Amino acid sequence: MIKTFEDAYRFVLDRTVVTVFGSKGSPHPSLWDNTDLSEKKPKSGGWSPKVMAVWDWKTRIPQTYPDQVFYGKIPGGDAVLMEMNHFRDVHYPSAYQDIIELDPLCQEVFELIRLEADYTGPLRKRAMARFACTKSQFDTALKKLQISLNVVRSNDPKLKNDFWLPMREVHMDIVQQHES
Repeated sequence: MIKTFEDAYRFVLDRTVVTVFGSKGSPHPSLWDNTDLSEKKPKSGGWSPKVMAVWDWKTRIPQTYPDQVFYGKIPGGDAVLMEMNHFRDVHYPSAYQDIIELDPLCQEVFELIRLEADYTGPLRKRAMARFACTKSQFDTALKKLQISLNVVRSNDPKLKNDFWLPMREVHMDIVQQHES
């Protein structure tokens, strides 16, 4: 069972694709289900040790090991940590969708990110004002952009919240390898 950051990192490398919190019907193991920490909330309030650890690991593993571990979403919407060779050789070529194949709101949100990468909150605010979409519509578009491998979260450890970039800015080598 996983108890430490290093255990979690090795678990991802050993299992190749790991969901963060798990989901019914997923063929992938989850950090959550394999972490042996208390789920009991502290008396003073806040998150349990298990929630705090898994939330930290899903961000810190790809920040610490960006050449070994990819963080993103897979079809179905699960957040995953994925061993980078598997991402490069198997997942990217099978999951990538060109932006022109996605719906207009996805294309518009992608353009916002391409022109001015930003955190989720400010991006959502700009998209809602510019495209008259709802919060839910924006969130769905952002999820589709992650699943289709058009955008990715920055691995910069100085950034504490989700900061979105076009995939090619973070993984240019992989994008170019699979361009026709």
